[in-house]
Amino acid sequence: MDHIRILIADDDKEIRELVQTYLQRENYQVDTAADGEEALRLCDQYKYNLILLDLMMPKLDGIEACRRLRQTTNVPIMMLTAKDHEMDKVIGLSIGADDYMTKPFSIHELVARIKAQLRRFMVLGSSENRVQNERLEDVLRFKGLVIDVRKYSVKKNGEEVALTAKEFELLKFFASHPEQVFTKTQIFRQVWGSEYLEDDNTVMVHIRRLRLKIESDPSEPLWIQTVWGIGYKFVGEKDEA
Repeated sequence: MDHIRILIADDDKEIRELVQTYLQRENYQVDTAADGEEALRLCDQYKYNLILLDLMMPKLDGIEACRRLRQTTNVPIMMLTAKDHEMDKVIGLSIGADDYMTKPFSIHELVARIKAQLRRFMVLGSSENRVQNERLEDVLRFKGLVIDVRKYSVKKNGEEVALTAKEFELLKFFASHPEQVFTKTQIFRQVWGSEYLEDDNTVMVHIRRLRLKIESDPSEPLWIQTVWGIGYKFVGEKDEA
Protein backbone atom coordinates (compact mmCIF):
# COMPACT_ATOMS: atom_id res chain seq x y z
CA MET A 1 0.00 0.00 0.00
CA ASP A 2 1.54 3.32 -1.05
CA HIS A 3 1.10 6.72 0.56
CA ILE A 4 -0.30 5.36 3.80
CA ARG A 5 -0.13 7.95 6.58
CA ILE A 6 -0.46 6.94 10.23
CA LEU A 7 -0.60 9.04 13.39
CA ILE A 8 0.83 7.76 16.69
CA ALA A 9 -0.32 9.71 19.76
CA ASP A 10 1.36 8.64 23.00
CA ASP A 11 3.06 10.60 25.78
CA ASP A 12 5.73 7.89 26.10
CA LYS A 13 8.58 8.96 23.80
CA GLU A 14 10.13 5.48 23.70
CA ILE A 15 6.85 3.89 22.59
CA ARG A 16 6.31 6.58 19.94
CA GLU A 17 9.77 6.02 18.50
CA LEU A 18 9.53 2.22 18.66
CA VAL A 19 6.21 2.04 16.86
CA GLN A 20 7.28 4.71 14.38
CA THR A 21 10.44 2.78 13.53
CA TYR A 22 8.60 -0.47 12.86
CA LEU A 23 5.86 1.20 10.81
CA GLN A 24 8.38 3.11 8.72
CA ARG A 25 10.03 -0.22 7.93
CA GLU A 26 6.69 -1.14 6.33
CA ASN A 27 7.02 2.02 4.19
CA TYR A 28 4.24 3.89 5.97
CA GLN A 29 4.50 7.63 6.51
CA VAL A 30 4.27 8.20 10.26
CA ASP A 31 3.63 11.31 12.36
CA THR A 32 3.73 11.42 16.15
CA ALA A 33 2.03 13.44 18.88
CA ALA A 34 2.81 13.62 22.60
CA ASP A 35 -0.71 14.52 23.75
CA GLY A 36 -4.32 14.53 22.62
CA GLU A 37 -4.45 18.19 21.66
CA GLU A 38 -1.43 17.83 19.37
CA ALA A 39 -3.05 14.74 17.84
CA LEU A 40 -6.21 16.70 16.97
CA ARG A 41 -4.15 19.55 15.47
CA LEU A 42 -2.31 17.10 13.24
CA CYS A 43 -5.60 15.48 12.21
CA ASP A 44 -6.87 18.89 11.14
CA GLN A 45 -3.72 19.39 9.09
CA TYR A 46 -3.27 15.95 7.50
CA LYS A 47 -5.43 13.12 6.22
CA TYR A 48 -4.59 9.90 8.04
CA ASN A 49 -5.39 6.32 7.09
CA LEU A 50 -5.13 5.09 10.69
CA ILE A 51 -4.79 6.71 14.11
CA LEU A 52 -3.16 5.09 17.14
CA LEU A 53 -4.18 6.71 20.45
CA ASP A 54 -2.84 6.12 23.94
CA LEU A 55 -5.62 6.09 26.52
CA MET A 56 -3.79 8.16 29.14
CA MET A 57 -2.30 11.35 27.65
CA PRO A 58 -1.82 14.87 29.01
CA LYS A 59 -3.98 17.86 27.97
CA LEU A 60 -6.52 15.59 26.26
CA ASP A 61 -6.80 11.87 26.91
CA GLY A 62 -7.31 9.21 24.26
CA ILE A 63 -10.99 8.70 25.07
CA GLU A 64 -11.88 12.35 24.49
CA ALA A 65 -9.60 12.58 21.45
CA CYS A 66 -11.30 9.51 19.96
CA ARG A 67 -14.75 10.91 20.69
CA ARG A 68 -13.92 14.18 18.89
CA LEU A 69 -12.28 12.44 15.95
CA ARG A 70 -15.32 10.25 15.43
CA GLN A 71 -17.38 13.38 14.77
CA THR A 72 -15.39 14.02 11.58
CA THR A 73 -13.74 10.78 10.44
CA ASN A 74 -14.41 7.07 10.15
CA VAL A 75 -10.79 5.96 9.64
CA PRO A 76 -9.62 3.11 11.88
CA ILE A 77 -8.70 4.18 15.41
CA MET A 78 -6.72 1.85 17.66
CA MET A 79 -6.30 2.44 21.39
CA LEU A 80 -3.23 1.67 23.49
CA THR A 81 -3.83 1.35 27.21
CA ALA A 82 -1.65 0.54 30.19
CA LYS A 83 -4.79 -0.36 32.07
CA ASP A 84 -6.08 -3.91 31.97
CA HIS A 85 -9.47 -3.09 33.41
CA GLU A 86 -12.44 -4.30 31.44
CA MET A 87 -14.29 -0.97 31.60
CA ASP A 88 -11.40 0.94 30.00
CA LYS A 89 -11.62 -1.35 26.98
CA VAL A 90 -15.42 -1.13 26.85
CA ILE A 91 -15.37 2.68 27.03
CA GLY A 92 -12.76 2.90 24.27
CA LEU A 93 -14.75 0.65 21.97
CA SER A 94 -18.06 2.27 22.79
CA ILE A 95 -16.94 5.77 21.78
CA GLY A 96 -15.62 4.67 18.41
CA ALA A 97 -12.30 2.82 18.66
CA ASP A 98 -11.96 -0.13 16.28
CA ASP A 99 -9.42 -2.11 18.29
CA TYR A 100 -7.23 -1.87 21.38
CA MET A 101 -4.03 -3.32 22.78
CA THR A 102 -2.94 -3.44 26.39
CA LYS A 103 0.60 -2.40 27.36
CA PRO A 104 3.05 -4.02 27.43
CA PHE A 105 2.35 -5.31 23.93
CA SER A 106 4.13 -7.26 21.22
CA ILE A 107 5.29 -4.80 18.57
CA HIS A 108 4.89 -7.50 15.92
CA GLU A 109 1.27 -8.14 16.93
CA LEU A 110 0.58 -4.41 16.93
CA VAL A 111 1.98 -4.02 13.41
CA ALA A 112 -0.05 -7.03 12.25
CA ARG A 113 -3.25 -5.56 13.69
CA ILE A 114 -2.52 -2.19 12.08
CA LYS A 115 -2.07 -3.90 8.72
CA ALA A 116 -5.36 -5.77 9.18
CA GLN A 117 -7.20 -2.55 10.00
CA LEU A 118 -5.72 -0.81 6.95
CA ARG A 119 -6.61 -3.69 4.64
CA ARG A 120 -10.23 -3.72 5.75
CA PHE A 121 -10.59 0.02 5.48
CA MET A 122 -8.75 0.67 2.24
CA VAL A 123 -9.07 -2.25 -0.17
CA LEU A 124 -12.82 -2.30 -0.81
CA GLY A 125 -13.04 -2.30 -4.57
CA SER A 126 -9.29 -2.63 -5.09
CA SER A 127 -7.83 -5.15 -7.49
CA GLU A 128 -6.35 -7.35 -4.76
CA ASN A 129 -9.78 -7.93 -3.22
CA ARG A 130 -11.81 -7.79 -6.40
CA VAL A 131 -12.40 -11.55 -6.50
CA GLN A 132 -13.73 -11.51 -2.95
CA ASN A 133 -15.85 -8.40 -3.53
CA GLU A 134 -17.38 -9.81 -6.69
CA ARG A 135 -19.03 -12.45 -4.54
CA LEU A 136 -20.93 -9.66 -2.83
CA GLU A 137 -23.61 -7.47 -4.28
CA ASP A 138 -22.55 -3.85 -4.71
CA VAL A 139 -25.67 -2.80 -2.83
CA LEU A 140 -27.36 -4.93 -0.17
CA ARG A 141 -31.01 -3.90 0.06
CA PHE A 142 -33.39 -4.75 2.84
CA LYS A 143 -36.69 -3.23 3.87
CA GLY A 144 -35.65 0.00 5.54
CA LEU A 145 -31.90 -0.61 5.22
CA VAL A 146 -29.56 -0.09 2.25
CA ILE A 147 -25.86 -0.99 2.45
CA ASP A 148 -23.68 0.28 -0.41
CA VAL A 149 -20.53 -1.84 -0.33
CA ARG A 150 -18.60 0.24 -2.88
CA LYS A 151 -19.43 3.63 -1.39
CA TYR A 152 -19.01 2.41 2.20
CA SER A 153 -22.37 3.96 3.09
CA VAL A 154 -25.51 2.88 4.92
CA LYS A 155 -29.00 4.36 4.77
CA LYS A 156 -31.82 3.64 7.17
CA ASN A 157 -35.24 4.62 5.84
CA GLY A 158 -33.52 6.90 3.34
CA GLU A 159 -31.38 8.68 5.95
CA GLU A 160 -27.59 8.35 5.96
CA VAL A 161 -26.18 6.50 8.98
CA ALA A 162 -22.63 7.39 10.08
CA LEU A 163 -20.71 4.20 10.88
CA THR A 164 -17.08 3.66 11.78
CA ALA A 165 -15.01 1.43 9.51
CA LYS A 166 -15.35 -1.52 11.87
CA GLU A 167 -19.09 -1.01 12.34
CA PHE A 168 -19.52 -1.01 8.56
CA GLU A 169 -17.46 -4.18 8.16
CA LEU A 170 -19.52 -5.84 10.89
CA LEU A 171 -22.83 -4.87 9.30
CA LYS A 172 -21.63 -5.87 5.82
CA PHE A 173 -20.57 -9.27 7.14
CA PHE A 174 -23.94 -9.87 8.81
CA ALA A 175 -25.98 -8.62 5.85
CA SER A 176 -23.98 -10.74 3.41
CA HIS A 177 -25.01 -13.85 5.36
CA PRO A 178 -28.67 -13.31 6.32
CA GLU A 179 -30.25 -15.82 8.71
CA GLN A 180 -26.89 -17.48 9.43
CA VAL A 181 -25.93 -17.77 13.08
CA PHE A 182 -22.34 -16.88 14.03
CA THR A 183 -20.51 -17.24 17.32
CA LYS A 184 -18.50 -14.33 18.71
CA THR A 185 -15.29 -16.13 17.77
CA GLN A 186 -16.44 -16.61 14.16
CA ILE A 187 -17.44 -12.95 13.92
CA PHE A 188 -14.09 -11.83 15.33
CA ARG A 189 -12.20 -14.05 12.91
CA GLN A 190 -14.12 -12.72 9.88
CA VAL A 191 -14.34 -9.02 10.77
CA TRP A 192 -11.12 -8.48 12.74
CA GLY A 193 -9.07 -10.95 10.70
CA SER A 194 -7.54 -12.64 13.73
CA GLU A 195 -7.91 -15.98 15.45
CA TYR A 196 -7.25 -14.39 18.82
CA LEU A 197 -10.29 -13.24 20.78
CA GLU A 198 -9.11 -11.88 24.14
CA ASP A 199 -12.62 -11.56 25.55
CA ASP A 200 -16.24 -11.24 24.45
CA ASN A 201 -16.39 -7.48 24.90
CA THR A 202 -14.86 -6.53 21.55
CA VAL A 203 -17.65 -8.14 19.54
CA MET A 204 -20.40 -7.38 22.03
CA VAL A 205 -19.59 -3.67 22.30
CA HIS A 206 -19.40 -3.20 18.53
CA ILE A 207 -22.74 -4.97 18.06
CA ARG A 208 -24.28 -2.83 20.80
CA ARG A 209 -22.94 0.33 19.12
CA LEU A 210 -24.16 -0.79 15.71
CA ARG A 211 -27.62 -1.53 17.07
CA LEU A 212 -27.82 1.97 18.56
CA LYS A 213 -27.28 3.40 15.09
CA ILE A 214 -29.45 1.18 12.89
CA GLU A 215 -32.16 -0.23 15.15
CA SER A 216 -35.29 1.78 15.99
CA ASP A 217 -35.34 0.04 19.38
CA PRO A 218 -31.91 -1.41 20.23
CA SER A 219 -33.41 -3.36 23.13
CA GLU A 220 -35.68 -5.16 20.64
CA PRO A 221 -33.47 -5.38 17.54
CA LEU A 222 -35.07 -6.24 14.22
CA TRP A 223 -31.93 -6.81 12.14
CA ILE A 224 -29.09 -8.01 14.36
CA GLN A 225 -30.63 -10.53 16.69
CA THR A 226 -29.12 -12.46 19.58
CA VAL A 227 -29.30 -16.24 19.43
CA TRP A 228 -29.01 -17.07 23.10
CA GLY A 229 -26.20 -19.42 24.01
CA ILE A 230 -24.72 -19.31 20.49
CA GLY A 231 -24.15 -15.83 19.06
CA TYR A 232 -25.88 -13.51 16.60
CA LYS A 233 -27.63 -13.49 13.24
CA PHE A 234 -28.88 -10.91 10.75
CA VAL A 235 -32.58 -10.96 9.90
CA GLY A 236 -33.92 -8.77 7.12
CA GLU A 237 -36.49 -8.86 4.36
CA LYS A 238 -34.75 -8.50 1.00
CA ASP A 239 -35.78 -5.49 -1.08
CA GLU A 240 -35.09 -6.01 -4.76
CA ALA A 241 -36.11 -2.48 -5.74
